Amino acid sequence: MPRADEGLAFLLRYENVAWYEDGKVRILDRRCYPHPIKFVTCNTSEEVANAMRDMIVQSAGPYLACGMGIVLAAYEAKDMPYDKAMEHIRYAQDLIVNARPTTAKRIKIITDSCVAAAEEAFAAGEKDAIQATFDRIIALTDNRYNKIGEVAKHLVSKFPDEGTVMTQCYAETILGFMCKEIKAQGKKIKFVCPETRPYFQGARLTASVLHDMGFDVTVITDNMPGWTMHEKKVDVFTCAADAITMDGVVINKVGTFQIALAAKYWGIPFYVTGTPDKCHPFAKDVKIEERDPNLVLEALGTRTAVEGVNGFYPAFDKTPPELVTGFVTDKGIYDGDKLWDYYNGDDGTGEYELIV
Repeated sequence: MPRADEGLAFLLRYENVAWYEDGKVRILDRRCYPHPIKFVTCNTSEEVANAMRDMIVQSAGPYLACGMGIVLAAYEAKDMPYDKAMEHIRYAQDLIVNARPTTAKRIKIITDSCVAAAEEAFAAGEKDAIQATFDRIIALTDNRYNKIGEVAKHLVSKFPDEGTVMTQCYAETILGFMCKEIKAQGKKIKFVCPETRPYFQGARLTASVLHDMGFDVTVITDNMPGWTMHEKKVDVFTCAADAITMDGVVINKVGTFQIALAAKYWGIPFYVTGTPDKCHPFAKDVKIEERDPNLVLEALGTRTAVEGVNGFYPAFDKTPPELVTGFVTDKGIYDGDKLWDYYNGDDGTGEYELIV
């Protein structure tokens, strides 16, 4: 069967996100893409965790990179006795899971499955644990991509036949499938992308994917969305989410909240894509990661503020459900107070499939 990334933009192909081969993991450096296009080679599983922490891989990229890190840990442990091998792999998992605190619970779901694949192979003895772990992360990613294709169908059904959509940050896989679905539904859509400082994911990543897939896209600065919605006659605002809490709060790249406020003022619908997070029952318990404040005092390495002034960089913000028109999943679109319906009355225990 073809992989689920077939036909998607360069940035969404697995090899261009994170890829294990010959005892190394290669990760596209999203901090500088597309000028230049550069890959970082991780020689150890610890280096994969560092790459996640240092924002070399961003958005949903860590959900593939984390599994490739476990593959690399299995390679590092290939000549160890079973107990030592699993001890090493679980140590690597701990480093990888805790690389980014806001998404740690999601990363753990994925890596738990990859660790289980390695454990089964090591215990069997005759099975290749490296290949088994690699196959597991590819299968998980294929499954996620395929489900996002279903999300895209529901999302694009809310787009006008001809109009303008505003995005936020880099929504990763849904962008590619959204583009494919727009074409499948015969709609004519233009896009507006806020730049998303300080890493400029909107300008560098989102705009690149949309342009690669043949769409008209305009980049604006992060202080322009409110007025641009009016001037460019934006019809829909949409974003993915780093987490959707079960009480209906969107945890996403900082700036999402203010765009949602502007959309509410102008009467523009706001749709969030992703899976409600059973591991995040309440937004109050989600820790908002604060990163190096010096990053807001510069732009892509060029200092923009005088020495001695202070910076503040919360990586995410929280958008309340009152500002969200609908949460778009593979099963349909839900109101913020109906997210438990996604699980058909599940009491919140057990694992679930992640869609980002």
